[in-house]
Amino acid sequence: MFNLMRNKRVFMLMIGLILFIAIIGFSLSDRKEMSWPEKFLRDTTGYVQQWFYKPAGYIAGFFEDIRNLRQLHEENEQLKLLAAAYARDKVTYNFIKNDNERLQRELNFTEQQKQMYNYNYLIAQVISVNNDANNRTMSINLGSKNGIKPNLAVTTVDGLIGLVSSVTPYTATITPITELNEVSIAFNSISATIEGRENESFGILSSYNRDTGMLIMTKIGETDKMEIGDTVITSGIGGVYPRGLRVGTVETKQVGDFGLTYTASVKLAASFDHLTEVFVVQPPEMDTDSEDEQQ
Repeated sequence: MFNLMRNKRVFMLMIGLILFIAIIGFSLSDRKEMSWPEKFLRDTTGYVQQWFYKPAGYIAGFFEDIRNLRQLHEENEQLKLLAAAYARDKVTYNFIKNDNERLQRELNFTEQQKQMYNYNYLIAQVISVNNDANNRTMSINLGSKNGIKPNLAVTTVDGLIGLVSSVTPYTATITPITELNEVSIAFNSISATIEGRENESFGILSSYNRDTGMLIMTKIGETDKMEIGDTVITSGIGGVYPRGLRVGTVETKQVGDFGLTYTASVKLAASFDHLTEVFVVQPPEMDTDSEDEQQ
């Protein structure tokens, strides 16, 4: 009985070994198609894998998107910082560029005037403006300690601004040319001529017309060749305003009240809007007097 059972085990073992070898040989054989068990196993495995692969892909993609968003946020912040720095640098550059251009223009102007008339120009900052209708004035940060005296002409690169009316040790008050009035004691009329025809044209800047925003030039001779568009400058006659200071341009010219002389309207060359810097003009004799006082 025991031998029979042992023989059956050996027999079953041999049968299993033969089937195993047969399966291996069948698998290693050169086949063009898989068997249906292989197909079933592969399809089943692929179907199961897709249920695991898709969620894993979604999760991986989700974390990848989060990482990309974080990188985009960091890049965005860097770009904002660069844009802010660029805007700041651009403002600084424009300020410096405009300041350099202004200083160069002022330097060229003063050098040209020195060569022509040997004037000394004191650069002053406007520190206040009084727009009172009865007393329009402006104050500058230079005074008697800097050689400023009453009745000195004040100009800009563009044209005449006014006249120093009063002085303290460290400040001075300027009466603008827009207060010019022929009946006023505080502001003298200005003798003027035409640039390039200084010996042929002459007139008196006597008042300022607030309605037109122009100076009125009177006592122009009947034979005067003054024309519209000519540049009006100070003639130096009278001893108050140095000669050669630009005032403006002739806009209109008409016959005077009595028909013997002409009058003209002169548009101011200087602008009074946002006025921050002016030049106080010191003629050579005034410059010498100032130096002597300081000594």
